[in-house]
Amino acid sequence: MDRTDASFGLREIGQIAIPVSNLERAVVFYRDTLGMRFLFQAPPGLAFFDCGGVRLMLDVPASAADERRASIIYYRVPDIAAAHARLAARGVAFEAKPHRTAVLADHELWMAFFRDPDRNLLALMCEVRP
Repeated sequence: MDRTDASFGLREIGQIAIPVSNLERAVVFYRDTLGMRFLFQAPPGLAFFDCGGVRLMLDVPASAADERRASIIYYRVPDIAAAHARLAARGVAFEAKPHRTAVLADHELWMAFFRDPDRNLLALMCEVRP
């Protein structure tokens, strides 16, 4: 591949996999607590959700040796205070209140971190414009 070819670049996420230890518990959390749109389940231990066109796959590892850590998923929200309040009311335990993490030229970046039932780190993110 020609490294000078600027027309190619990874620009879209199609699917994100998150390892879970209990599929039923994880489905309830992502579907009912976070309010994500459930798509389907498939053997041996998979469940799929739609997250704004990106598919989220929950995966029960076949053995303890297959366990792995997940990447952090950042959920973009238009109002972080409102999203935080709604999820907290549903029982989500946040690690801290929403806070500003960066001041950029045209906006501030705010985040709030929480964990799913398997202790995978998740986050709300919001770009606040002046």
